Amino acid sequence: MGAWKQAALAAGLVAVLGAAHAQGIYTCIDAKGKRITSDRYIADCSDREQKLLNNSGTVRQVVPPTWTNEEREAREAQERKKADELQRQAEEKRVLRALALRYPNRGIHDGERAKALRSIDEATQVAEQRVTTLQKERTQLLQEKEFYNKNPSKMPGLLRRQLEENDSQTASQRRFIAGQDEEKARVNARFDDELAKLKPVWAAQAGVAAAASSTPAKP
Repeated sequence: MGAWKQAALAAGLVAVLGAAHAQGIYTCIDAKGKRITSDRYIADCSDREQKLLNNSGTVRQVVPPTWTNEEREAREAQERKKADELQRQAEEKRVLRALALRYPNRGIHDGERAKALRSIDEATQVAEQRVTTLQKERTQLLQEKEFYNKNPSKMPGLLRRQLEENDSQTASQRRFIAGQDEEKARVNARFDDELAKLKPVWAAQAGVAAAASSTPAKP
């Protein structure tokens, strides 16, 4: 916005506010830290907040700054950021309340962790048993293959495919087992994070319960 436009806007605002508040005193502190008082809108303080006082000295109204387009956009962006942060904090509180309802004490939380880890261990055990079975099958296939070591070209295609399939299934099971190890790490990390958030809640609840139990009953 050009300087002449800002001056025109300030002048127009002076006229409007001056007419709207014919009786009253404007006061502000300018950019140099000087307090200015006037019976009309103060153009030199258009970039900052002004107070409109009654004749008694009480505040009748707080007049906001006159923002440029750039200042207005920056202010709106700041307000959006603040609103987003408040929303994030509200969501965190909502999640924490839900966690506290689901896990009212550490025993229940530890039990849920153990249950989740046990489920992973059971799936891993099944995969390990499958690997053992595949290894036994591979041993038998390799024994059959020995008959064709001197002339590999005569090895039946079925035997070759069975060996390849055995290798593929074994690799798949080993990848699954490795993935289960990673899943255990993720589960433990999640429960550790929840535990860190829940400990203060449990402590506060215990304090309230202790205070309530120590309060003597009225006769």
